[in-house]
Amino acid sequence: MTRLRFLRSFLSLAPALPALLFLAGCDTASTGEDANVEPRMGRGATISETTLFERSAAQLNADFAAAGLPLSARFDVTAYKVVYETIDPQGGVTQASGALFVPRNAPGARPLASYQHGTLTRKDEAPSAGGGEQLIGLILAADGYVAALPDLLGLGDSPGLHPYVHAAASASAAIDMLRAATDFAAAHEIDLSGQLFLTGYSQGGYTAMAAHRELEANHRDEFQLTASAPMAGPYDLSGVMAATFTERKTHPSPFYLPYTVLAYNDVYGLFDSPSEMFAAPYDALLPPLFDGTHGGGEINDVMPEIPIDIFTPAFVAAFQDDSNHPLRLRLRENDVYDWTPQAPMQLYHCAQDQHVPPENTQVALQRFQQRGAAKVEFIDPLPTGGHGACVGPSLLFAKFWFDSFVAGAAKRAPAFDAAAVGQAFQAWMGN
Repeated sequence: MTRLRFLRSFLSLAPALPALLFLAGCDTASTGEDANVEPRMGRGATISETTLFERSAAQLNADFAAAGLPLSARFDVTAYKVVYETIDPQGGVTQASGALFVPRNAPGARPLASYQHGTLTRKDEAPSAGGGEQLIGLILAADGYVAALPDLLGLGDSPGLHPYVHAAASASAAIDMLRAATDFAAAHEIDLSGQLFLTGYSQGGYTAMAAHRELEANHRDEFQLTASAPMAGPYDLSGVMAATFTERKTHPSPFYLPYTVLAYNDVYGLFDSPSEMFAAPYDALLPPLFDGTHGGGEINDVMPEIPIDIFTPAFVAAFQDDSNHPLRLRLRENDVYDWTPQAPMQLYHCAQDQHVPPENTQVALQRFQQRGAAKVEFIDPLPTGGHGACVGPSLLFAKFWFDSFVAGAAKRAPAFDAAAVGQAFQAWMGN
């Protein structure tokens, strides 16, 4: 659930982009360039679109080669920032933003792919704000996908606190970004094939799972999901994740814990004052750090060695002793594994993941199988890899799997050394 720092580092390997490639401004009307396109009203309606930058296939191929990625760019790519209407967790009207990556001069109808980012606490780390995960959009669009990367609520140009691991809000923001993307395509005369792919890593795996469930439950008349690839997500919040953070053990990303509690308080009103749950000095130290301007590392620096020690002993005892504790009930409400996927799904998780325990994926897989889901597979792309090392091979395997569904496309799945790719990504993250 950590931010994918390797992506920002990857882009730094390439020569500096000319300033003209990063075109700030360049706003167009919310209906795009085609006056014959009827503008959408309500959820998913485009508020604004801005050109971010362009990248040629030649430049991308140089980037891929420098990074040692077994990829080949077929198309130039233009990246846009899209601001659109969506709903908040209470159903009120709000706005969200995201990045949209479009292949230029790609013939025929194009598939649509949606990538969900990992855990972010700073608004300016979101995909539309230049965050490192823009690389995923470039990889997908360079091979012909129209790639939508939602920032989600509370990040990018969206107000307020991000509703971290809140299933309904995660799904609604992702689906409304799909609506904005389809409207963009229509307005700019980009033909979409009707194929739709969902993926995401860490928190993004959770978001992809929530969006897959919501699409199949309530939006079949609008979107036909082709396949999804949730990766390393905390699907079992009330079980695996609650047990992980109530153990008296260290954790590599302890800020996940207060992020979840503060986000849920913002949505559900769990307490009137942080002091009702948080022990001193954390009741005063932690809440201000989730204002969208502080990174996860900065928040980790003020966390105690044992994450659960941010709470009062009375709160910890009540949570552990009461199976119907208000926070437990809300965590249970936001688990995302008790349903039956219909579209093909591949679940990715490395066995040595210490950030998001792989038991999350095991619980989800077992429940899916019990419910008769016939098209769900589990993939461990790097059995010796942890959360960071697993990112690279997971993303590449998922992308090559999506390629196998694309109409008229050969199964472009070049062999690569997953361990070497994982090591390269870890090096880019500075580990």
